[in-house]
Amino acid sequence: MARIGYARVSSTDQNFDGQIERLQAAGCSKIFAEKLSGKSTNGRHELTKAFKALRPGDVLVITKLDRLARSIRDLLSIIDQLRAGGVMLKALEDSWLDTTSPHGELIFTIMGAMAEFERKLIRQRCEEGISRAKAQGKQFGRPAALDAGQRRKIAERHANGESMAGLALEYDVGVATIFRALHP
Repeated sequence: MARIGYARVSSTDQNFDGQIERLQAAGCSKIFAEKLSGKSTNGRHELTKAFKALRPGDVLVITKLDRLARSIRDLLSIIDQLRAGGVMLKALEDSWLDTTSPHGELIFTIMGAMAEFERKLIRQRCEEGISRAKAQGKQFGRPAALDAGQRRKIAERHANGESMAGLALEYDVGVATIFRALHP
């Protein structure tokens, strides 16, 4: 079981030496550190490297929760990734966030359940919106390249011996579109 540390400061004029010292004192064998705003979810290259270095049973150690995530959505996403990899999380200053202990594991499990609940609510709202739109006659996907009249005409002409390639050229569509018009 390895302890991998992650340190982050928000701006280039800040210093993460104190975080690194505390992570080393906590027994971290490897520490990933970066200077990046917590609002930015893109470009957290060192966090990505830390995730790649973690193996099942390892512990990701941070000094404080706000060094890892800035929003509950971000935190829940990170927790999902850690759980999926069988990795534990320990925050040195936030004693409640320590999944190496039974109490911390309970918190971790509750947060994972919250993330799952949120995903299900989002999915439910999306499905309701799609159902409402369909009931109002909204069509999804790309517009059809050929209308019903064109498809009937193509079927007649193909039955009279015209090639799919020739029809595709004339209607300015691909051969696959002509094939789908003939074989709905």
